[in-house]
Amino acid sequence: MNTVENIKDLREQVKTWRMQGLTIAFVPTMGNLHDGHLALVKAAHRHADKVIVSIFVNPMQFGLSEDIDNYPKTLAQDKESLLKVNTDLLFTPTADIIYPKGFGENSYVEVPNISNLHCGASRPGHFRGVATVVCKLFNLVQPDVACFGSKDYQQLQVIQTMVEDLSMPVEIIPVEIIREQSGLAMSSRNGYLTPKELAIAPTLYKTLLWLSDELRASHQARDYAVLVMQASEKLDKAGLKTDYINLCHAQTLAPASPNDKDIVILAAAYLGKARLIDNLPVKLS
Repeated sequence: MNTVENIKDLREQVKTWRMQGLTIAFVPTMGNLHDGHLALVKAAHRHADKVIVSIFVNPMQFGLSEDIDNYPKTLAQDKESLLKVNTDLLFTPTADIIYPKGFGENSYVEVPNISNLHCGASRPGHFRGVATVVCKLFNLVQPDVACFGSKDYQQLQVIQTMVEDLSMPVEIIPVEIIREQSGLAMSSRNGYLTPKELAIAPTLYKTLLWLSDELRASHQARDYAVLVMQASEKLDKAGLKTDYINLCHAQTLAPASPNDKDIVILAAAYLGKARLIDNLPVKLS
Protein backbone atom coordinates (compact mmCIF):
# COMPACT_ATOMS: atom_id res chain seq x y z
CA MET A 1 0.00 0.00 0.00
CA ASN A 2 1.33 3.39 -1.01
CA THR A 3 0.68 6.27 1.41
CA VAL A 4 0.73 9.86 0.14
CA GLU A 5 -0.01 13.15 1.86
CA ASN A 6 0.26 15.75 -0.88
CA ILE A 7 -1.93 16.36 -3.92
CA LYS A 8 0.91 16.11 -6.46
CA ASP A 9 1.79 12.51 -5.50
CA LEU A 10 -1.87 11.52 -5.43
CA ARG A 11 -2.50 12.87 -8.92
CA GLU A 12 0.63 11.26 -10.34
CA GLN A 13 -0.49 7.84 -9.11
CA VAL A 14 -4.04 8.34 -10.41
CA LYS A 15 -2.65 9.45 -13.78
CA THR A 16 -0.46 6.34 -13.99
CA TRP A 17 -3.42 4.05 -13.30
CA ARG A 18 -5.55 5.89 -15.84
CA MET A 19 -2.86 5.48 -18.51
CA GLN A 20 -2.93 1.75 -17.77
CA GLY A 21 -6.70 1.68 -18.36
CA LEU A 22 -7.50 0.86 -14.73
CA THR A 23 -10.67 1.87 -12.90
CA ILE A 24 -10.59 3.52 -9.47
CA ALA A 25 -12.85 3.20 -6.42
CA PHE A 26 -12.68 5.63 -3.53
CA VAL A 27 -13.54 5.34 0.18
CA PRO A 28 -13.33 8.63 2.12
CA THR A 29 -13.00 8.25 5.92
CA MET A 30 -12.02 10.20 9.01
CA GLY A 31 -9.90 7.33 10.32
CA ASN A 32 -10.26 5.38 13.58
CA LEU A 33 -11.31 2.53 11.31
CA HIS A 34 -13.54 -0.39 12.29
CA ASP A 35 -15.09 -3.32 10.43
CA GLY A 36 -17.74 -1.04 8.95
CA HIS A 37 -15.05 0.98 7.17
CA LEU A 38 -13.27 -2.17 6.04
CA ALA A 39 -16.54 -3.43 4.55
CA LEU A 40 -16.52 -0.30 2.37
CA VAL A 41 -13.02 -1.13 1.14
CA LYS A 42 -14.03 -4.72 0.36
CA ALA A 43 -17.05 -3.44 -1.57
CA ALA A 44 -14.83 -0.99 -3.45
CA HIS A 45 -12.63 -3.88 -4.64
CA ARG A 46 -15.70 -5.48 -6.21
CA HIS A 47 -16.34 -2.41 -8.34
CA ALA A 48 -12.91 -1.28 -9.55
CA ASP A 49 -9.32 -2.32 -10.25
CA LYS A 50 -7.70 0.01 -7.70
CA VAL A 51 -8.94 1.30 -4.33
CA ILE A 52 -7.98 4.61 -2.76
CA VAL A 53 -8.87 5.37 0.87
CA SER A 54 -8.53 8.81 2.42
CA ILE A 55 -8.17 9.62 6.10
CA PHE A 56 -8.97 13.24 6.88
CA VAL A 57 -10.72 14.62 9.95
CA ASN A 58 -12.65 17.42 8.30
CA PRO A 59 -12.89 20.54 10.49
CA MET A 60 -15.62 22.05 8.29
CA GLN A 61 -18.20 19.47 9.37
CA PHE A 62 -17.71 19.93 13.11
CA GLY A 63 -19.67 22.50 15.10
CA LEU A 64 -18.09 24.83 17.66
CA SER A 65 -19.13 22.64 20.58
CA GLU A 66 -18.29 19.30 18.93
CA ASP A 67 -15.47 16.90 19.51
CA ILE A 68 -12.92 17.45 16.72
CA ASP A 69 -10.02 17.92 19.17
CA ASN A 70 -10.86 14.64 20.89
CA TYR A 71 -11.72 12.70 17.74
CA PRO A 72 -9.62 9.51 17.91
CA LYS A 73 -6.56 9.49 15.66
CA THR A 74 -5.20 5.97 15.12
CA LEU A 75 -3.20 6.22 11.90
CA ALA A 76 -0.72 3.38 12.59
CA GLN A 77 -3.52 0.97 13.46
CA ASP A 78 -5.59 2.18 10.51
CA LYS A 79 -2.73 1.47 8.11
CA GLU A 80 -2.45 -2.11 9.41
CA SER A 81 -6.19 -2.61 8.91
CA LEU A 82 -6.11 -1.20 5.38
CA LEU A 83 -3.19 -3.44 4.44
CA LYS A 84 -5.25 -6.49 5.43
CA VAL A 85 -7.99 -5.54 2.95
CA ASN A 86 -5.52 -4.84 0.12
CA THR A 87 -5.91 -1.08 -0.09
CA ASP A 88 -3.85 0.23 -3.01
CA LEU A 89 -3.31 3.84 -1.90
CA LEU A 90 -3.92 5.78 1.30
CA PHE A 91 -4.30 9.56 1.04
CA THR A 92 -3.65 11.38 4.34
CA PRO A 93 -3.83 15.12 3.70
CA THR A 94 -3.61 17.76 6.43
CA ALA A 95 -6.12 20.56 6.88
CA ASP A 96 -3.60 22.98 5.36
CA ILE A 97 -3.55 20.89 2.18
CA ILE A 98 -7.33 20.59 1.87
CA TYR A 99 -8.05 24.17 3.00
CA PRO A 100 -4.95 26.24 2.15
CA LYS A 101 -6.87 29.51 2.80
CA GLY A 102 -8.21 28.20 6.08
CA PHE A 103 -11.54 26.40 5.99
CA GLY A 104 -13.38 29.57 7.08
CA GLU A 105 -12.34 31.31 3.84
CA ASN A 106 -12.74 28.32 1.56
CA SER A 107 -15.35 28.06 -1.19
CA TYR A 108 -18.03 25.59 -0.20
CA VAL A 109 -20.71 23.33 -1.64
CA GLU A 110 -24.19 23.29 -0.14
CA VAL A 111 -27.02 20.91 -1.00
CA PRO A 112 -30.26 22.76 -0.23
CA ASN A 113 -33.31 21.52 1.66
CA ILE A 114 -32.16 17.98 2.52
CA SER A 115 -29.09 19.31 4.37
CA ASN A 116 -31.21 21.22 6.86
CA LEU A 117 -33.39 18.32 8.02
CA HIS A 118 -32.85 15.77 10.82
CA CYS A 119 -29.12 15.75 11.67
CA GLY A 120 -28.79 18.99 9.73
CA ALA A 121 -31.22 20.65 12.13
CA SER A 122 -29.27 19.37 15.12
CA ARG A 123 -25.87 20.20 13.61
CA PRO A 124 -26.13 23.42 11.53
CA GLY A 125 -23.53 23.57 8.77
CA HIS A 126 -22.55 19.93 9.16
CA PHE A 127 -23.69 18.78 5.72
CA ARG A 128 -22.21 21.83 4.04
CA GLY A 129 -18.89 20.68 5.45
CA VAL A 130 -19.52 17.11 4.29
CA ALA A 131 -20.54 18.13 0.77
CA THR A 132 -17.59 20.50 0.43
CA VAL A 133 -14.91 18.03 1.45
CA VAL A 134 -16.41 15.14 -0.53
CA CYS A 135 -16.64 17.35 -3.63
CA LYS A 136 -13.00 18.38 -3.23
CA LEU A 137 -11.85 14.81 -2.65
CA PHE A 138 -13.77 13.67 -5.73
CA ASN A 139 -11.98 16.38 -7.73
CA LEU A 140 -8.62 15.19 -6.42
CA VAL A 141 -9.13 11.42 -6.73
CA GLN A 142 -11.45 11.45 -9.79
CA PRO A 143 -12.86 8.01 -8.96
CA ASP A 144 -15.20 5.94 -11.09
CA VAL A 145 -17.10 4.79 -8.00
CA ALA A 146 -17.19 5.79 -4.34
CA CYS A 147 -18.48 3.68 -1.45
CA PHE A 148 -20.37 5.11 1.52
CA GLY A 149 -21.95 3.39 4.49
CA SER A 150 -25.71 3.38 4.83
CA LYS A 151 -25.50 4.10 8.57
CA ASP A 152 -25.20 7.79 7.71
CA TYR A 153 -28.38 7.62 5.64
CA GLN A 154 -28.88 11.36 5.36
CA GLN A 155 -25.23 11.92 4.46
CA LEU A 156 -25.60 9.33 1.71
CA GLN A 157 -28.66 11.14 0.32
CA VAL A 158 -26.85 14.50 0.47
CA ILE A 159 -23.89 13.11 -1.48
CA GLN A 160 -26.08 11.37 -4.06
CA THR A 161 -28.02 14.59 -4.57
CA MET A 162 -24.81 16.61 -4.96
CA VAL A 163 -23.44 14.15 -7.53
CA GLU A 164 -26.67 14.27 -9.53
CA ASP A 165 -27.07 18.05 -9.34
CA LEU A 166 -23.45 18.76 -10.34
CA SER A 167 -23.29 16.01 -13.00
CA MET A 168 -20.27 14.38 -11.38
CA PRO A 169 -19.07 11.25 -13.22
CA VAL A 170 -18.97 9.19 -10.00
CA GLU A 171 -21.21 6.23 -9.18
CA ILE A 172 -22.15 6.21 -5.50
CA ILE A 173 -22.27 2.71 -4.01
CA PRO A 174 -24.24 2.40 -0.74
CA VAL A 175 -22.94 -0.32 1.58
CA GLU A 176 -25.22 -1.85 4.22
CA ILE A 177 -24.78 -1.11 7.91
CA ILE A 178 -22.34 -3.36 9.76
CA ARG A 179 -23.55 -4.08 13.28
CA GLU A 180 -22.15 -5.53 16.47
CA GLN A 181 -23.69 -8.81 17.65
CA SER A 182 -25.85 -6.69 19.95
CA GLY A 183 -27.34 -4.87 16.96
CA LEU A 184 -25.50 -1.62 17.66
CA ALA A 185 -24.38 0.02 14.42
CA MET A 186 -20.58 0.18 14.24
CA SER A 187 -19.25 3.71 14.65
CA SER A 188 -16.00 5.36 15.61
CA ARG A 189 -17.92 7.18 18.34
CA ASN A 190 -18.84 3.89 20.02
CA GLY A 191 -15.38 4.12 21.53
CA TYR A 192 -16.67 6.92 23.77
CA LEU A 193 -19.12 4.54 25.48
CA THR A 194 -18.43 3.00 28.88
CA PRO A 195 -19.16 -0.72 29.42
CA LYS A 196 -22.46 0.22 31.09
CA GLU A 197 -23.39 2.47 28.17
CA LEU A 198 -22.46 -0.23 25.65
CA ALA A 199 -25.09 -2.43 27.29
CA ILE A 200 -27.70 0.33 26.86
CA ALA A 201 -26.78 1.46 23.33
CA PRO A 202 -28.42 -1.46 21.41
CA THR A 203 -31.80 -0.15 22.62
CA LEU A 204 -31.63 2.34 19.76
CA TYR A 205 -31.73 -0.38 17.08
CA LYS A 206 -34.22 -2.47 19.06
CA THR A 207 -36.54 0.53 19.18
CA LEU A 208 -36.26 1.00 15.41
CA LEU A 209 -37.19 -2.66 14.94
CA TRP A 210 -40.21 -2.22 17.23
CA LEU A 211 -41.29 0.87 15.31
CA SER A 212 -40.87 -0.96 12.00
CA ASP A 213 -43.11 -3.79 13.23
CA GLU A 214 -45.74 -1.30 14.34
CA LEU A 215 -45.71 0.42 10.95
CA ARG A 216 -46.11 -2.86 9.08
CA ALA A 217 -48.91 -4.02 11.34
CA SER A 218 -51.32 -1.35 10.13
CA HIS A 219 -49.55 1.71 8.80
CA GLN A 220 -52.59 3.57 7.47
CA ALA A 221 -54.55 3.16 10.70
CA ARG A 222 -51.81 4.31 13.06
CA ASP A 223 -50.95 7.82 14.16
CA TYR A 224 -47.31 8.33 13.20
CA ALA A 225 -46.83 11.05 15.82
CA VAL A 226 -48.03 8.72 18.58
CA LEU A 227 -45.70 5.94 17.42
CA VAL A 228 -42.74 8.29 17.38
CA MET A 229 -43.59 9.53 20.87
CA GLN A 230 -43.78 5.95 22.15
CA ALA A 231 -40.44 5.10 20.53
CA SER A 232 -38.83 8.16 22.08
CA GLU A 233 -40.17 7.15 25.49
CA LYS A 234 -38.56 3.72 25.07
CA LEU A 235 -35.17 5.31 24.41
CA ASP A 236 -35.39 7.77 27.26
CA LYS A 237 -36.57 5.11 29.70
CA ALA A 238 -33.56 2.93 28.79
CA GLY A 239 -31.14 5.73 29.61
CA LEU A 240 -30.59 7.37 26.24
CA LYS A 241 -31.63 10.95 25.47
CA THR A 242 -33.60 11.19 22.24
CA ASP A 243 -32.38 13.82 19.77
CA TYR A 244 -34.96 12.88 17.16
CA ILE A 245 -36.90 9.97 15.70
CA ASN A 246 -38.40 10.76 12.30
CA LEU A 247 -40.45 8.74 9.83
CA CYS A 248 -39.44 9.90 6.36
CA HIS A 249 -39.98 9.30 2.68
CA ALA A 250 -36.99 7.12 1.79
CA GLN A 251 -35.72 9.33 -1.05
CA THR A 252 -36.66 12.92 -0.17
CA LEU A 253 -36.42 12.51 3.62
CA ALA A 254 -39.58 14.63 3.89
CA PRO A 255 -42.06 13.57 6.59
CA ALA A 256 -43.72 10.29 5.62
CA SER A 257 -47.40 10.21 4.77
CA PRO A 258 -49.71 7.21 5.24
CA ASN A 259 -49.64 6.65 1.46
CA ASP A 260 -45.86 6.28 1.26
CA LYS A 261 -44.63 2.76 0.55
CA ASP A 262 -40.89 3.32 1.02
CA ILE A 263 -40.17 4.78 4.42
CA VAL A 264 -36.98 5.18 6.40
CA ILE A 265 -36.86 5.61 10.15
CA LEU A 266 -34.09 8.05 11.09
CA ALA A 267 -32.99 8.36 14.70
CA ALA A 268 -30.33 10.01 16.80
CA ALA A 269 -29.82 9.83 20.55
CA TYR A 270 -27.24 10.91 23.12
CA LEU A 271 -25.61 8.44 25.46
CA GLY A 272 -22.81 9.64 27.70
CA LYS A 273 -20.25 11.44 25.52
CA ALA A 274 -21.55 9.87 22.30
CA ARG A 275 -24.24 10.91 19.86
CA LEU A 276 -25.50 7.73 18.21
CA ILE A 277 -27.33 7.63 14.88
CA ASP A 278 -29.12 4.77 13.18
CA ASN A 279 -31.78 4.14 10.56
CA LEU A 280 -34.03 1.41 9.27
CA PRO A 281 -35.71 1.35 5.85
CA VAL A 282 -39.27 0.00 5.88
CA LYS A 283 -41.21 -1.14 2.81
CA LEU A 284 -44.98 -1.10 3.31
CA SER A 285 -47.40 -3.07 1.21
